[in-house]
Amino acid sequence: MDFHITNELPTFEQFAKLHEDSGLLQNKKGNYTREQLYEAAKNSWYYTAFYHNNTLTAFGRMISDGVYQALICDVMVSPDMQGQGLGKKVIEELLQKCKDSGIQTVQLFSAKGKHQFYQKLGFQERDTDAPGMTILI
Repeated sequence: MDFHITNELPTFEQFAKLHEDSGLLQNKKGNYTREQLYEAAKNSWYYTAFYHNNTLTAFGRMISDGVYQALICDVMVSPDMQGQGLGKKVIEELLQKCKDSGIQTVQLFSAKGKHQFYQKLGFQERDTDAPGMTILI
């Protein structure tokens, strides 16, 4: 299957549709509008988008200081395209940007039930004596 890959932000409509179709919208903590989530994507350090027949089928983004830390966010794949390696390709694109920029530490928050996917790609859970933490305010 042929895909067009770009590092340009999709349109709001494309982003919102994939966000909802992929189920990622339901996994968000907090009450954010689609417009706010798109604004967050616009403010990202880097993003990658995969298109098939001009339809956004996969997307991922990162926030970063551009020097030594990056956080992968909002990896999403259209349900009808899952199981074809697109999620892996999105992660590979994001990690390549980090390698090209000299960033050695990459973190992510996994959607519920997806941590094994990331483990297969080499991500490890944080040590119990140095846990990642969250506060919802």
